[in-house]
Amino acid sequence: MNVLFVCLGNICRSPMAEAMFKQMVDDAGLNGKINVDSAGTSNEEEGNGPHPGAAKTMHAHGLSTDGLISRPITRQDFEWADYIICMDNMNKYNLQRIAPAQDRDKVHLAYEVIPGKEDQEIPDPWYTHRFEDTYNSLNETLPLWLDKITKELS
Repeated sequence: MNVLFVCLGNICRSPMAEAMFKQMVDDAGLNGKINVDSAGTSNEEEGNGPHPGAAKTMHAHGLSTDGLISRPITRQDFEWADYIICMDNMNKYNLQRIAPAQDRDKVHLAYEVIPGKEDQEIPDPWYTHRFEDTYNSLNETLPLWLDKITKELS
């Protein structure tokens, strides 16, 4: 199963989600069964590592930033991914617009797995500088995605 996390620049929310989800997959003993990556809908930050605020928050929670380099989403990503989990409605709109028709149903909002919060967005901390809030939001949603995906593996 392949999971791709997507935000605008791939320097804040999606690399944080990638690092967190990789750790959850590792902790669950699912390495090799669930593959994780991240990308952005923009190429503006291509080649850059995580935003310093995102990196600081990841390190504070014992997460590695090694290998997290911003890149834009590609056509191959749509083919590769079973789930494309994005952070806000702008990401979702942009992904739906560029996705091949057969891959549009792979695109999901991060909060979609929480009843009553399906349309909630994870605000971009690049603007708010509230990186811990981003971590907490992801920590609320990602375990439910892992549960959902794990059940599909069975």
